[in-house]
Amino acid sequence: MTRLLAVSGSLRARSANGAVLRSALELFDGPTATADIGALPHFNPDLDGEGATPPAPVAALRTAVAGADALLIVSPEYAHGVPGVLKNALDWLVSSGECVGKPVAVITASPFPTGGDHANAQLRETLRMMTGKVVADACREIPAIGPKIDPATERVTDGPTLADLRTALAHLATATAEAAEAAEAAEAAEAATADVPATP
Repeated sequence: MTRLLAVSGSLRARSANGAVLRSALELFDGPTATADIGALPHFNPDLDGEGATPPAPVAALRTAVAGADALLIVSPEYAHGVPGVLKNALDWLVSSGECVGKPVAVITASPFPTGGDHANAQLRETLRMMTGKVVADACREIPAIGPKIDPATERVTDGPTLADLRTALAHLATATAEAAEAAEAAEAAEAATADVPATP
């Protein structure tokens, strides 16, 4: 069963994207967790050089990402870009390798009709550069998010949006299962090749 780790690009307590994240996790069929990126220090390679011990929040984030089968990133868009706190978290993961080959879905929600399309595109590009496996069918841009959320429950209540989130998560789960099967097949093939005696 797929273990999903969610990352929010907003630290705001009553964030609309936080509501989207919580709603998505409730729709996911499998174990879930949410990463804490608010305590991360500003990215500084001097804190993470060869032989150095990374700061505790950085180590915790890397462990959480490494232990997940797939990632879900839900983020607002600020000034046509990715929120600094989220970009900072990704910067800490660039060189450590936890995102390599990891299936990931990117969802942005905005009060505007564009649905956070600039941030969505930037996140996908950054994750592809990090050699994460961006699952296009699982990515979404949600426009006019305000009335689609119940402020009392801080959950998405709009039926079409919930159905679309469920579809996106199903695509992510399928892609994750396929990636796992491909990795197992590759390992089996490599093991079989290793067992073949060398030709004299």
